[in-house]
Amino acid sequence: MLTIPAYIAAALAEIAGCFAFWAWARLDKPIWWLLPGIASLILFAWLLTRVESAAAGRAYAAYGGIYIVCSLLWLWGIEEVRPDRSDLIGGMICLIGAAIILWGPRASV
Repeated sequence: MLTIPAYIAAALAEIAGCFAFWAWARLDKPIWWLLPGIASLILFAWLLTRVESAAAGRAYAAYGGIYIVCSLLWLWGIEEVRPDRSDLIGGMICLIGAAIILWGPRASV
């Protein structure tokens, strides 16, 4: 199943792209930081089209949980801020929600 790797890659691309804008606007990085940021956000959007889902909204909803956990890993690994207990509990709840959305039983239509 390529869904989970696609979600993880999309999350990293989205976080990197948004961080480029954050760095330019809030950390006084040069404006050229926006170019890889834009490319990363384009990659993010494309990667989300690679997930196995019949409905975009469901794919995006499940992605949210993966994004949150990847954001906490970014916080820790890139920004060197260790997630606290509330971050970890919230991340686990989000992953559980994403799993229910991804793999929960579907009503027949």
